[in-house]
Amino acid sequence: MSHENTHTHTDHAEEHEGMSKGRIWKVFFILLVITVIEFIIALAVPEAVLPHTLRNIAYIFLTLLKAYYIVAFFMHLKFEKYALIASIIVSFVFIIYFIVLMLVEGNYIQDSLSGL
Repeated sequence: MSHENTHTHTDHAEEHEGMSKGRIWKVFFILLVITVIEFIIALAVPEAVLPHTLRNIAYIFLTLLKAYYIVAFFMHLKFEKYALIASIIVSFVFIIYFIVLMLVEGNYIQDSLSGL
């Protein structure tokens, strides 16, 4: 029985061996750079250079990129089995779909109210 527990622990350690301190710092700096880019877009880039729609698309893309890094490395999903990853990705796609749907519907309501 003790051999079985040791074997499971070793497999788990080998599976997560890729998350060294160096990799954690690398992911931290990637997230920091993405956040700095978001702040630059929000505070330094004028509306004439980057229209509101393109800003929103950039924010959504950068936020999804940050979400990927957080989920993949800090929640260790990059090291998980395919079925778990697939189920989370399918859920994530539906969440994105609902966000886009709400944005479209919200814009429709705003346009219909401005016509009154």
